[in-house]
Amino acid sequence: MVRPSNEFRIIDMLGIEKPIIQAPMAGVQDHHLAAAVSNAGGLGSLPCAMLTPDALSRELEALNAATSRPYNLNFFAHTPPEPDPEQEALWRQALAPYYAKFGIDPASISSGPGRLPFNEESATIVETFRPAVVSFHFGLPEPRLLERVKQAGAKVFSTATTVEEAIWLEQHGADAVIAQGLEAGGHRGIFLTRDLTTQMGTFALLPQIVDAVKLPVIAAGGIADAQGVQATLTLGASAAQIGTAFLLCHETTTRPLHRQALKSSAARHTTITNLFSGGPARGIVNQVIRDLGPIAPQAPAFPLATNAITPLRTAAEERGSGDFSPLWSGQNAQGCRETSAGDMVKVLSP
Repeated sequence: MVRPSNEFRIIDMLGIEKPIIQAPMAGVQDHHLAAAVSNAGGLGSLPCAMLTPDALSRELEALNAATSRPYNLNFFAHTPPEPDPEQEALWRQALAPYYAKFGIDPASISSGPGRLPFNEESATIVETFRPAVVSFHFGLPEPRLLERVKQAGAKVFSTATTVEEAIWLEQHGADAVIAQGLEAGGHRGIFLTRDLTTQMGTFALLPQIVDAVKLPVIAAGGIADAQGVQATLTLGASAAQIGTAFLLCHETTTRPLHRQALKSSAARHTTITNLFSGGPARGIVNQVIRDLGPIAPQAPAFPLATNAITPLRTAAEERGSGDFSPLWSGQNAQGCRETSAGDMVKVLSP
């Protein structure tokens, strides 16, 4: 069955010109990318989960100075796990040969939460800056905090990686669902299960979610050109959320080693891995993934695996190697271009 396009539901909801949403990408962007996409008629997004409240406020002041168009703030809504000393010890033991190689003292590596979920301070910032959209990864925050977001006038988007997650989001207050296919780069938004066999490709997941919920559905994963965007609209999506295609744009902060990998044949081989944070995320295969396997049972739960591997990333990058870096990328890096984000929005627009 060919489904009619629902793109105008998102365009009209947000007052944007094109059904293009730039995926929030922590570590490779700041407000410059979000502003450029919004100014080009799409919806720019700012990743907030790794920013302190002060840093986030500074970014939002700069973003508001750079655009008067709608934008999206993205937060995590995970439940922080309890630290497990035994699990942490197993993880550091798995990394021990690399610590020895780079002369790193494991005792010097601190432990910590890594990434914080949406909280009271986050809600206060939303109330202060009043973005058009607040999106979440890993479900939704508690109802009291979610209500504060809605009272601030923001539309609430969240990621679903299964039909069950989409239905849950509709039942718990989301205004739109992002259907994240298995092809998508970066962290999976999975939250109702840890079973990765439940994860589907975009063009299998999208029509099932469109049929299961009454909310606007945004397609994400493996979309790299205008034909791909049009295909998602034909299957009933209201917009397409795209990340990987923007990674080489002038306005990103993508590091040279990451850029090099994206432009090489290595970008054709990506995998879902938990090595860099403890949560499943898609990136380009490198040495540590080949050595330990993409999914390491020793890795602590998201986001607790981050601290132990970060010193290895730093040491390797200082030597010009990305073998311990999270080289996030979707399965289709073919759309990556070294151009302006505004031009990329035009290229992606059907």
